[in-house]
Amino acid sequence: MARSNRPVSRRQAWWLLATALAAFLPLTPQLPLWLSLAAGAAFSWRAALTWWQWRLPPRWLLVLLVVAGTAGVLMQYRTILGRTPGIALLVVFLGLKLLELRTARDAVATALLCYFLVLGQFLFTQTIPTALLAAMTVLITTATLLAASDDRPSPRQQIRRAGLMLGQALPFMLLLFLLFPRVQGPLWGIPQDRFSAVSGVSDTMAPGSIAQLSQSDAIAFRVQFKGEVPPQSQLYWRGPVMPAFDGRSWRVAQTRGAYSEIPYPGIGQPVDYEVTLEPHGKFWLFSLELPASLPPESGLTSDYQPVARQAVRNRMRYAQRAWPEAIAGANETPGILRDALALPKGGNPRTRAISEGWRAQHGNDGAAILAAAEDLFNRQLLIYTLNPPLLGADMVDEFLFDTKRGFCEHFAAAFVFALRAAGVPARVVAGYQGGEVNPVDGFLVVRQYDAHAWTEVWIAGRGWMRVDPTAISAPSRINSNLAAAVPSGEPLPFLARGDLAWLKELRNRLDAVTNGWNQWVLGYNPQRQRDLLASLGMTEPDWRSMTAVLSVLCGAVMLGLTGWILRNRMRVDPALAAWRRFTARLARHGVAWRPWEGPQAFAERAAVQIPAQAQTIREIAELYARLRYGPTPQLPDLAQLKMKIAAFKP
Repeated sequence: MARSNRPVSRRQAWWLLATALAAFLPLTPQLPLWLSLAAGAAFSWRAALTWWQWRLPPRWLLVLLVVAGTAGVLMQYRTILGRTPGIALLVVFLGLKLLELRTARDAVATALLCYFLVLGQFLFTQTIPTALLAAMTVLITTATLLAASDDRPSPRQQIRRAGLMLGQALPFMLLLFLLFPRVQGPLWGIPQDRFSAVSGVSDTMAPGSIAQLSQSDAIAFRVQFKGEVPPQSQLYWRGPVMPAFDGRSWRVAQTRGAYSEIPYPGIGQPVDYEVTLEPHGKFWLFSLELPASLPPESGLTSDYQPVARQAVRNRMRYAQRAWPEAIAGANETPGILRDALALPKGGNPRTRAISEGWRAQHGNDGAAILAAAEDLFNRQLLIYTLNPPLLGADMVDEFLFDTKRGFCEHFAAAFVFALRAAGVPARVVAGYQGGEVNPVDGFLVVRQYDAHAWTEVWIAGRGWMRVDPTAISAPSRINSNLAAAVPSGEPLPFLARGDLAWLKELRNRLDAVTNGWNQWVLGYNPQRQRDLLASLGMTEPDWRSMTAVLSVLCGAVMLGLTGWILRNRMRVDPALAAWRRFTARLARHGVAWRPWEGPQAFAERAAVQIPAQAQTIREIAELYARLRYGPTPQLPDLAQLKMKIAAFKP
């Protein structure tokens, strides 16, 4: 390593500037605009200092800039602690550190700061492009660190040396990743900020809310079934249950757990699956109805909705079992049934009149009233559309009898209102319906445009049963997908379009790669590690046995690399091989080379004994010495050495 007080050269300054840019640019989306502009100005200032060889700014000015930058971060975030404020402060220090580059010690400190900022990128995102970009930045930073020690090699040679060093470290990194005892929680467990914007099903439902969500291609969650994937029409991913209605919006009544164990018996053939849920900032967990088990750190609400103890702010994975034929709520409490009958006092007179007619005709026969409601929806010839018209105060009446155009929330809301008006308990359920199996990896991918709303109706002696009023008017939405249900010509999310086969195939391949990264790299948690080690023969791995195996394997890799380097060094030194051929020829004529003898000393002794070849001997020795001990060996010198030795005939 260079002496710490050696001045930074012009080439080293360019290396450091390139490294700083590589570490800073990926962070700009996370930084306020003023800070990005200020850092860009500092980098430009550094470039001007290097190009025109100007003097560095005085220290008092840098001190003032440090105070100003820190104050700016403090005013922006109200703190200098935390993820984003901390990264912002480091960017301030990086920009100002470039303006005081004087010695090799400053260069090393700047390179190490860049390493830290590369790590900071993973606090915001852990995608494959982020990892590739970080690897490239680490390569540049390592080359910069080498240049801080010796800046004479060309940029290509520095990059090659850095790549070789990182390649030699790669086996150790893989062994540490696989065998180092994991902490609980995957790498993707870095939580998002509390108020970070995330998309997903909300805890309220108003006309147009789910239709707006259905314009998004974002992935809500992925599912891996242990057996066959159930039919599309059975893929109802139950989310928030909404019994409360204020005349305009439906909302969740409670989000906390009421049951620690499943309160209903299992019936029929269970379905086992594993969900990888994207963060949505809410408490609920999506499950195929009805859940037969609960994920760790979760509970079940009184309306049978699995909820986590903490809001889902990072990607999580949980295994579940479902009983599609289970019956819940056969002995439902009066309080819940009373809530499932509540309606505002006024509004929607036409629907109320029809419901009162059902009540008068069928009395307390909930099943008969339910059949009458389904018949009404069937006769109204309602249209399923992503662009429903705006509705007024009596939105149920206007939807059923005037516009007759709506999305799933219109169907579900109107259906529940009509049943409640007839005295049948009912409630709205939001979640997702369907999904698409990726043929590349076999995972079912559920996107935001699969968001859906349906209803649950309570029938005496039967309990809660799912009824989807959308399926009455648009069965293709349930049996196929969103694209098959909406009228032709309506704008669809880009990835929901089925007319671009090449795009669909490309999307499946990219999504499979991303999912593999999520499952096996970011999601490599203690359970995954135990499963992998068990498959390798370590049935009961603990930290002692894993540490022992890790030490043995790292030692073996170290020995292998050392042997390879030594063998490679001896094999690829063509100058030494040529020199040995030259000394062997001289030895046959009585001039033996002594191993402790330098090439020029040997040449002088040989020239005395073979004066006719003295000039050639001296030239060969000089070339060899230049190749072996010179600062920058050149290939033309090696070629000339070989040619002279080949032509040498003492």
